Amino acid sequence: MKTFAHTLLSLLIAVCAPMGCVVHAASEPVVEGEVVVAEPPPPPPPVVEPVPPPPSVGVVWVSGYHHWDGRRYVWVRGRYAHPPYARARYAPAHWEARGHGHVWINGRWN
Repeated sequence: MKTFAHTLLSLLIAVCAPMGCVVHAASEPVVEGEVVVAEPPPPPPPVVEPVPPPPSVGVVWVSGYHHWDGRRYVWVRGRYAHPPYARARYAPAHWEARGHGHVWINGRWN
């Protein structure tokens, strides 16, 4: 009888593999929502966007990024966001080279 974890892993492989993602058992903890793109090409460099004036006081510019849609990279434009608390700093989302592919690291507030 299959365990829940085995069934979930099988489902992830069936859904993710055709899109070019790689599902792997990691010796290191896997970041929730981690996307690994193992096929070439590597992500393109970020697009240099002009930063428009802020629409209101207290907002922070969140840079755009290249999103992997399963077949290609698609640019998602930057935007302004409200920090979740005073003095919060935004760590931008980015692609990180790891092994034979690139891993998507979500942006987060620190």
